[in-house]
Amino acid sequence: MRLAIATYKAVKYACLHYHYSKSVPMPLCSYSVFNGKGEWCGVIMYSLGANPRLGKPYGLVQGQVCELVRVALNGKQESTSKAVAVSLKLVKKHNPLLQLIISYADCDQEHTGIIYQATNWIYSGKVELDGGTPKIKVLGKVRHPRSLSSMGWKTNIDWIRTYKDSRAELVYTKGKHKYLFPLTKEMKVVCNKLLQPYPKKEV
Repeated sequence: MRLAIATYKAVKYACLHYHYSKSVPMPLCSYSVFNGKGEWCGVIMYSLGANPRLGKPYGLVQGQVCELVRVALNGKQESTSKAVAVSLKLVKKHNPLLQLIISYADCDQEHTGIIYQATNWIYSGKVELDGGTPKIKVLGKVRHPRSLSSMGWKTNIDWIRTYKDSRAELVYTKGKHKYLFPLTKEMKVVCNKLLQPYPKKEV
């Protein structure tokens, strides 16, 4: 297995074809994954995150924290967890000021974060228990308000119902599982204070 810096073309294709969100965030670093046969398997993507205060709870500022936002792979990779593990080393190498990586497992997709558990992330609990920022179901597809804004739309539900889809509705999340991957000894101490048992998939 081999990872290399991904082109934007590769990132866009993988996110639109291999990831359930069908959206492309603003990247910080992205890596193409190739299996032992040299076949391209998709990308693993890191971003500074949509929230500029992402690192504030940990005493960090922008540039010291990032988010793993996409594991968009087509299944040809030998090991997803190994690909993620290699990407963690690369993103630290290419961004030496980073101290913490954050990622989320989407409960709406019945994800518990198996990949993060397999690569020894620290689980800090569930977030957005109140439903968080609602997504919007418009024209039969559930979209995040940010993706609608990027299309030049207003995200006010009344505006959308008036001008785009009279049947549009707000969709509230079931929450997300939050995982932390500290890159320094000091940050590991901080994160370990938040440690909770790994969640298990409900049967």
